[in-house]
Amino acid sequence: MAKRAAPEVNAGSMADIAFLLLIFFLVTTTIETDTGLNRKLPPINEEDVDVVIKEKNIFTVLINDKNQLMVEEELMEIKDLRKAAIEFLDNGGGTGEDACSYCKGKKSPTSSDNPDKAVISLKNERGTTYSTYISVQNELVAAYNFLRNRRAQELYGVSFAEMQKNYDDVNYKGNKEKLKEQIEKIKIEYPQKLSEVQNK
Repeated sequence: MAKRAAPEVNAGSMADIAFLLLIFFLVTTTIETDTGLNRKLPPINEEDVDVVIKEKNIFTVLINDKNQLMVEEELMEIKDLRKAAIEFLDNGGGTGEDACSYCKGKKSPTSSDNPDKAVISLKNERGTTYSTYISVQNELVAAYNFLRNRRAQELYGVSFAEMQKNYDDVNYKGNKEKLKEQIEKIKIEYPQKLSEVQNK
């Protein structure tokens, strides 16, 4: 008895189908991008101008190569950093032109004059892990966010985060110009002055 030949599968169009599927998935897939750290670099200034900052207006934060945090020359846990930064930024210890009418701090003459003069100086050593660096950054930015949210609640009855969310919303029905002015007012009262010292 003769063997019957098995029918062949026509694979000529398989390549076409594979390319169509590939194109379909490339077109319909959305790729999320990481936003990274929100930092605005200072503009390039041709002139070298020395800015005089009082030492009491600088809040120094150092992360060593063992991931230990040194704040104002004292060891500190990362969980305590936010509170310490808020106390420094909101101290309101200035007098005269440097006075802060909206600050709720201790008004200590040995700490920052007002939020506009206050600068947080962050330095990390080369051996610092990235996760520790990001954790410290998060706590410092959270301190600014806390103060901005509190001030926005006092002035406008809504948090600063909600104001920014509404401003970014294309379907927002309110007055965007007025909202932008309110956001800028809060940013002026609590400017984010976070300086990173370069490693030598």
